[in-house]
Amino acid sequence: MGKRTRKVGPTRGLGPRYGATVRKRYVKVVTEMKKSHKCPQCGLPRVKRVSVGVWKCRKCGFTFTGGAYTPATKLGIVAKRVAKGAPVEEVEASTAAEEE
Repeated sequence: MGKRTRKVGPTRGLGPRYGATVRKRYVKVVTEMKKSHKCPQCGLPRVKRVSVGVWKCRKCGFTFTGGAYTPATKLGIVAKRVAKGAPVEEVEASTAAEEE
């Protein structure tokens, strides 16, 4: 009887190295990065990463910047609210609510 193969997913190139916790973190980041995200322009889930921090919608062609692994970061959302002119107290309250 032959050996059975194991399904390892994105960590296939790492083997037994780096420890289980680091590999689990890596899987979480990579799967989040690879999935299709919602486009801020057309609203369809067609956004893919072009390079680090650059995201592009495959439907409407809209290219925008975001986080390295996700198109929208928590800090970017807060910065956008502040730029729109929302009161700072309201922004701090909403970020505290999101963390809970």
